[in-house]
Amino acid sequence: MDFREGGYWHYAMVGPEGEEHWALANYKTIDPRRCFTALDGFADTEGVVNTEMLQSDWEISFTPKQEVTLVENLITFDDLAQLETTIQMGFKEGLTAAMENLDQLLAAQKQEA
Repeated sequence: MDFREGGYWHYAMVGPEGEEHWALANYKTIDPRRCFTALDGFADTEGVVNTEMLQSDWEISFTPKQEVTLVENLITFDDLAQLETTIQMGFKEGLTAAMENLDQLLAAQKQEA
């Protein structure tokens, strides 16, 4: 991961059967402790974006709320068909699992501190 404006994150989404689906997020803007934006799309194992597959714009924001931080994801697609295709591919379930894993990771780190 190269977390800076103009940097990128090349990652694999791993399904329940161990199958890998690679993606690349290109960071556009970063406002430390507030938000960042990125263009996210499917890629191969080498990080080459598949331009025939859909891409989405992400805005991730962080808002302090007493002793926790609210993380909000705003994901924008070019059209409704792209959103529907993404949902059919299991995006909702995958993102839900990722957020639950984040909750568990943060809880474990808090206990270690």
